[in-house]
Amino acid sequence: MWEAGGMQRPSDLREYIAALRDRGDVVDVRRRVDPHLELGAIIRRSYETRAPAPLFTSLEGVAPGRGVFGAPAALSSDPEHPFARVALSLGLPVDASGQQIVAHIADARMRSAIAPVEVATGPCKENVLLGAEASLEGFPTPLLHGGDGGRYVNTWGAIVARTPGGDFTSWSIARIMMIDGKRMTGLVSPGQHVHQVWQQWAARGEPMPYALVQGGDPALPFVTGMPLPDGVEEAGFLGALTGRPVEVVRCETVDLMVPANAEIVIEGHLSPTLDAHEGPMGEFTGYIPARGGEQPCYAIEAITYRDDPLWPHVVEGQPVDEFHTAFGIPFAAELLAHLRGAGLPITTVWSSLESANHWTAITVPDTWRETLPGTTSHDLVERIADALSSCRASVWLNRTFVLDDDIDPADAGQLTWALATRWHPTQGHHLRTGPIVPLLACYTETERAKASGPKALYDCLLPPPDAGRLRRSSFAHCYPQDLQRKVIDQWTT
Repeated sequence: MWEAGGMQRPSDLREYIAALRDRGDVVDVRRRVDPHLELGAIIRRSYETRAPAPLFTSLEGVAPGRGVFGAPAALSSDPEHPFARVALSLGLPVDASGQQIVAHIADARMRSAIAPVEVATGPCKENVLLGAEASLEGFPTPLLHGGDGGRYVNTWGAIVARTPGGDFTSWSIARIMMIDGKRMTGLVSPGQHVHQVWQQWAARGEPMPYALVQGGDPALPFVTGMPLPDGVEEAGFLGALTGRPVEVVRCETVDLMVPANAEIVIEGHLSPTLDAHEGPMGEFTGYIPARGGEQPCYAIEAITYRDDPLWPHVVEGQPVDEFHTAFGIPFAAELLAHLRGAGLPITTVWSSLESANHWTAITVPDTWRETLPGTTSHDLVERIADALSSCRASVWLNRTFVLDDDIDPADAGQLTWALATRWHPTQGHHLRTGPIVPLLACYTETERAKASGPKALYDCLLPPPDAGRLRRSSFAHCYPQDLQRKVIDQWTT
């Protein structure tokens, strides 16, 4: 571990697991587990029961010593600290709130990138497989959901790729399915940086060199899934977020750099054409699509790995799992940084985890009218809509709620109450049409095919205090501060 701001943070997957174990948030599954559905079923149930993260060390058909770590950044099994896994991943105290985590990431967006540094070697080079020996056979490649189109090898790892001219390197995350021991295929979705890089190689008729990284810094997946602006490299932002450069080593067969402390690295080339069928796969929306689609094929040319490697796996589905935490929270942070950069008085942004990141809440302080004199709530929501339209992350927005910051949108109970009581059935709707991510389940098949659909912003702001605003009737709002302290101090049940 290394220290940042007087606080220790795990620097790789093993230190992270050790930190979770110290909190009782890891459970060792030592019995023999079948990677065909059983492993996925255990991980999936761990989300739905808020159980400790399962660590599997004995898997049928998998070489001894090769394990799987499930639910790496889901909600914690500690009900008092639901975001503990997320906080530990990012180097924050386990009691950090959702708003504090979002602010931490958004603040890093304002700092200069810290470029990675090359080192001679690292743990990911302890074992090297080349040529015919570089095969997925003997590694954990589970069938995660009943209904998936195949066995998925990437649900939590980073895809490293660089443009032909070397001017931009992308570290991204996307699902990748095993075809056989030497081939894989996965989503290369328009809008993602990896798609932009792949398009440049495809335009030359050449396969794209890639490296697929499993493990490493626990903050890595929070960066690879974040919709950073075009031209912003994830590796440099990860350095800014953690406060130190990522140590990287050269790949064996492709001209790319990967984190030295990774558990497993797969190297090879991605075909320039759509020549493999991928999917379907259980998705973050909570549904399994009816069909898959055509995607490029990853050829495997080398595999390097640590002794006794651990392969982290996520089993996406009905909320809350890692897609909702590791995408939704950095997504909210990117929106927050963008809106503040536009000069708007924003307290926080939150992508509702329980809504499968289909709802976004934006809160503003009670002083927004003084900050923006002469501005009505209608004007404010329009300004927010205009600012969001220039943000790359806006393709994920479909329903956005603008609320006062007397509520914490990261608290699902408070958000539900506020929307139920402040969202007028017919007033305050701001409707627009724009580009969307086809994975969003709320759109029609036609809208998903066009990657364009309606977007709604809702004015849920309270009237000014002198205009008949209702008083809140809660413990924090109905009683004097000294009485609240007395009740808390003398609380025994």
